[in-house]
Amino acid sequence: MMDRKLSALILLLSFLVVSTADAEDWPQWGGPQRDIVWRETGIVEKLPAELPRVWSAPIAEGYAGPAVADGRVFVTDRLAKENLERVHAFDASTGDPLWSHKYDAPYSISYPAGPRATPTVDGNRVYTLGAVGHLFCFDVKSGDIVWGKHCVEDYGTKLPTWGMAGAPLVDGDQLIVLVGGADGALVVSFNKHTGEELWRALDDPDVGYCAPVILEFGGRRQLIIWHASHVSSLDPATGALLWQHPFPVRYALCVPTPRKLGNRLFLTAFYEGPLMLDLGENGLTPKELWRTDPSNNDLKNNSLHSIMPTSIVTEKFIYGMSSYGQLRCVRTDTGEQVWETLKATGKGRWWNAFLIPHGKMSGERVYLANEQGELIQARLTGAGYEEIARAHLIKPTRKVQRRMTIWSHPAFAMKSVFARNDEELVRVDLAE
Repeated sequence: MMDRKLSALILLLSFLVVSTADAEDWPQWGGPQRDIVWRETGIVEKLPAELPRVWSAPIAEGYAGPAVADGRVFVTDRLAKENLERVHAFDASTGDPLWSHKYDAPYSISYPAGPRATPTVDGNRVYTLGAVGHLFCFDVKSGDIVWGKHCVEDYGTKLPTWGMAGAPLVDGDQLIVLVGGADGALVVSFNKHTGEELWRALDDPDVGYCAPVILEFGGRRQLIIWHASHVSSLDPATGALLWQHPFPVRYALCVPTPRKLGNRLFLTAFYEGPLMLDLGENGLTPKELWRTDPSNNDLKNNSLHSIMPTSIVTEKFIYGMSSYGQLRCVRTDTGEQVWETLKATGKGRWWNAFLIPHGKMSGERVYLANEQGELIQARLTGAGYEEIARAHLIKPTRKVQRRMTIWSHPAFAMKSVFARNDEELVRVDLAE
């Protein structure tokens, strides 16, 4: 009898260990690998008609998506009347508040509805970048400030029209930030422990909105910075320029994360449309493979003009959201349009849905979080858009052009979706 009980206990503990190991965090913009792919297993095959909400916690306005790490959720918001930005930590299991920090942050930016950049969690520290340049390093448990900067005061940053949005990037002992400062400080590397500047790089009067990302080309790690005038590659260790290619974007409106496919790099912008670069075998010699006519960004274009969502890039096809709510498929080798649909969003200028591949970078299984607050499961292939299921995730609370929207990117962690609007942060369970 004792042996049977012991065997049962061991089996139970093994199951718990496997279940825990099988769950992942979403500790930064784009998830664990910063590539906006949800790799957790054990997720429902089909969304239920009503999503099972685990908890809801009240917050204020903001565009920044949440980050989830080590049992905690971090999110930022703004109290408009008081001119305050805030950083919050919640218990990821219960939604109970753990700590909150507020600071003065008067806004002079367009769409002044709160912070934009997802927090970045690294071990016992969480890093946040506010919409008007407040950079902080907090202790994740206590909420105490370890160090901080104000980009405008410390670096002479010229604030972008729509505020600072590039989520900070941790690489080893560095915190790499799009500071947008003067004197070659578009990008600044800080010692992540102390805030000491390690190096600075690039000059550009406009910093843009695209989060920095490290990708490997030609067997070499490269820090890819897409800013207003160029897409640039830096040595992440030193900030030395490896290569750059001109890709000026109107109003510095570079937002979607650049996508890697072999030795190719794909970018897309609202006004300029898509660009595919070949970086050569050495990863250092960029050459345009194709780009579409940048002059045509209205309903008549047949290309991929994305304003915010990052596209899914595969060997044969690229799937992405274009400028008027069109979910489009274009050929990877030419940019030629294959199909489009409005089923995921509806039709309107700047209508959006974020695309999150599940399992791997492909269209086989994709989650779409649209601006109407719906979560969609779909299959995307060269043959078209196949919707599997759709359910309400969170209420759209931000008015844009006479419609209500939700423009913050959810986090996918703990076999759940964590989403926010201007009123609440929610966790929805999607475990099978």
